[in-house]
Amino acid sequence: MSQTSEASDQIGYDAPAAQEKWQRFWEENQTFVAHDDTDKSRRYVLDMFPYPSGDLHMGHAEAYAMGDVLARLWRMQGYEVLHPIGWDSFGLPAENAAIKNNTHPAEWTYKNIETQKTSFKRYGLSLDWTRELHTSDPEYYHWTQWLFLKFFERGLAYRKDSYVNWCPHDQTVLANEQVVNGECERCHTPVTKRKLNQWYFKITDYADRLLDDMSQLEAGWPDRVLAMQRNWIGRSEGALVDFVVEGRDEPITVFTTRPDTLYGATFMVVAPDSELASELVSDEQRAAFDAYHDQVKKSTEIERQSTQHEKTGVFLGRYAINPVNGERIPMWAADYVLSDYGTGAIMAVPAHDQRDLEFARKFGLPVRVVIDTGEADPAESGVATAGDGRYVNSGPLNGLADKQAGVAAALATLEERGTGKATVTYRLRDWLLSRQRFWGCPIPIVHCPKCGEVPVPEDQLPVELPHLRGADLAPKGTSPLAGDAAAAWRNVACPKCGADAQRDTDTMDTFVDSSWYFYRYCSPGFTGGPFRPEDVARWMPVQQYVGGVEHAILHLLYMRFFAKVLHDLGMIDFDEPMQRLLNQGQVINQGKAMSKSLGNGVDLGEQIDLFGVDAVRLTVVFAGPPEDDIDWADVSPASSLRFLQRAYRLATEVASPTDADYAAGDKALRQVTHKTIRDITELIAMGRFNVAIARVMELVNATRKTIDTGAGGADPAVREAVGFVAQALSLFAPYVAEEMWQLLGGEPSIASSTWPTADPGLLVTESVTMVVQVQGKVRAKLEVSPEISEAEATDLALADDNVQRALAGREVLKIITKLPKMVSIVPAKG
Repeated sequence: MSQTSEASDQIGYDAPAAQEKWQRFWEENQTFVAHDDTDKSRRYVLDMFPYPSGDLHMGHAEAYAMGDVLARLWRMQGYEVLHPIGWDSFGLPAENAAIKNNTHPAEWTYKNIETQKTSFKRYGLSLDWTRELHTSDPEYYHWTQWLFLKFFERGLAYRKDSYVNWCPHDQTVLANEQVVNGECERCHTPVTKRKLNQWYFKITDYADRLLDDMSQLEAGWPDRVLAMQRNWIGRSEGALVDFVVEGRDEPITVFTTRPDTLYGATFMVVAPDSELASELVSDEQRAAFDAYHDQVKKSTEIERQSTQHEKTGVFLGRYAINPVNGERIPMWAADYVLSDYGTGAIMAVPAHDQRDLEFARKFGLPVRVVIDTGEADPAESGVATAGDGRYVNSGPLNGLADKQAGVAAALATLEERGTGKATVTYRLRDWLLSRQRFWGCPIPIVHCPKCGEVPVPEDQLPVELPHLRGADLAPKGTSPLAGDAAAAWRNVACPKCGADAQRDTDTMDTFVDSSWYFYRYCSPGFTGGPFRPEDVARWMPVQQYVGGVEHAILHLLYMRFFAKVLHDLGMIDFDEPMQRLLNQGQVINQGKAMSKSLGNGVDLGEQIDLFGVDAVRLTVVFAGPPEDDIDWADVSPASSLRFLQRAYRLATEVASPTDADYAAGDKALRQVTHKTIRDITELIAMGRFNVAIARVMELVNATRKTIDTGAGGADPAVREAVGFVAQALSLFAPYVAEEMWQLLGGEPSIASSTWPTADPGLLVTESVTMVVQVQGKVRAKLEVSPEISEAEATDLALADDNVQRALAGREVLKIITKLPKMVSIVPAKG
């Protein structure tokens, strides 16, 4: 017999039976279906949808419990609540499993979805299953393709040749955001560079709006997420400066945030993997450059950017002209400059930039101070000076001591000479969305030798994937859709001219799918577009989004970008889709991430079998603030189960009638109940779920004390208290709450009950006695509110006649308060 069954026998609560009973009830009665045709105010609570890689795990247990707390509370508060579910079902794991087992990825994907679906229902989540979606269904990716074509029409989807991040293991390109510490964020293989022709979304067109609109999110999103997005977008004000290159018709334009230091630019550096470097290198230096280029290809961008990385480089055999002083400065290729930074070239000011200084000292290049900060000469100290000071060696800037004035003067000189202008640049790069893999949304473009890139007509959407099996999916450096097995699918007539043409063989990054799925929940099954605008206007923006902080840049930035484009297309009337964001922490064990290799994995299914769903849900929510990590070694679902047994036992002891007059009950217990109603309502709104559970526990204790020392279960106040215990527990432990509610004679389901409002009259606390001491002797006893402030307590104490007589006009040196019980006054010696 399991621990759950043993406990159930003791208290009459059979957790497995309750789980089966109430799952069936909720499904048959459609308890959690969101209705469009209602006059109720609406709330939309959304969990980041899962990837179907296997059964639910401990991370799912925490994340989905958090969103369910809000969905259940809002429903009881009278809102019509949309709390949908779906699956982010395209992606590499399914494709890799298909290759291994020689199956189609859909077989692995939809089998896992059924497994997860069963577990989600078992977990007691208040989800609207009538709106379920899968991004790998043709009826879903039909509209992903439709949206791509709308972006294409607006010039926001385009192809270009460029060096891209390449994962040798997964044999596909990665967006910059998917490279973490120089490795593929999925498989942790070191990322290399490869030149390919790829599709991009022009997210950079929206950089300013993505930054500026964060002001709308400051009240509802975590500060660290907003900071991460601001840093990733990386807005920089500066100047574009033109450098004439000897022997080249076109000047080279570089970006600098400090045009005022141009007089200190003594050489230029070009990224060795840029087209510019290959073009500029002289014939005499070609062999040395090619060897150096091959060497650089073996380093990751993280290694190249590291401050510990030894500076390396090669002279290109070319010279540029400094536009402010006419100096002839050498041009070098060096790996600390990246090809996707601006034009791939920088002006080097070694006296005031540490990396430039280290390079200059290694290769014997000039170091010229142009801002005198009073520090040692960098050429001798080896430390660049980055502070403000007085301009020197800077022509017309000499003598200025204000940075803003120096920048303004430098910009005026550049603009007057036509060699530069003020500008703003961004760290953000366009979103690389092509993937050389099969299990993704096909890109709806046909490549015609006559017409070029031709959109697939809307009446021919969706472009469905062919039914390839594992043997045909093995990555070969190009998409499986470019292989022989997909030839019949790939070779088509051009929609425009009818000539022989080919479909695009790349598929879209799965982050495209997840950038708009929450709109689709508003219009399930709609065939006239991705969603009805009136449906989205009815439900959105989302009031609460729940998910991990690991998506702070990837998913959250992309879905914000999509919202702005949809707004510009006239499809939605807002441009920030998520009003509030809750990040949950990780569930770890023994101080480390759970791992089979470490032997510290915890199986969610086993925990549920041992302790029941309610105990597991209560444990993960009670363990700490939502954003904190939970160490499973430090928590106790067994303790949670014992608490639930105690709470359930209260319901079995209620003896007053269902229409009992609560006002006739024990006032002290009623005061605790109504303060708990107030506190929990406020705590849930603040996201302090763990503290709310602590308040429920306190109410259970107070109710037990009343039963044991008062009128027992016949006291109407006990019925009121236990009723609210059941309602509060329904947010965290829904099965036991339903059982308690039924015992109390409540109409099922408790999820449809009305959340109570605290009676203000019962929130007023009786006064307490505050002792006032002068030099350690009691001089007064005052009746005060238990919530009295320090200022109020001090004023009352000093105003008392007995206290004033004891002070006898002496100066008060110190007042010590231990509120609300005591005020101790220390006067000067008299």
